[in-house]
Amino acid sequence: MAPDSGDFVWDGENEDERPLSKEEMKTAIKRGRPKAKITKDSITIRLSHDTVTYLRSTGKGWQTRLDNKLHELIHNGEI
Repeated sequence: MAPDSGDFVWDGENEDERPLSKEEMKTAIKRGRPKAKITKDSITIRLSHDTVTYLRSTGKGWQTRLDNKLHELIHNGEI
């Protein structure tokens, strides 16, 4: 823990207390969402206004639910 002055001086004894270097800080900070094992393609699709309004009204995750339903229909031979 840093003293009240805000300056931390490492005594060189305990490696676990050593401050990170600038390079270590840059690699320690991971930004954004982790890469998924299975990625999806970003596409543009044109749907009717009523369809989009309904899907959005079902709440967060509507795109995933739509993807799952399309996947199900395809694998059941319905599309």
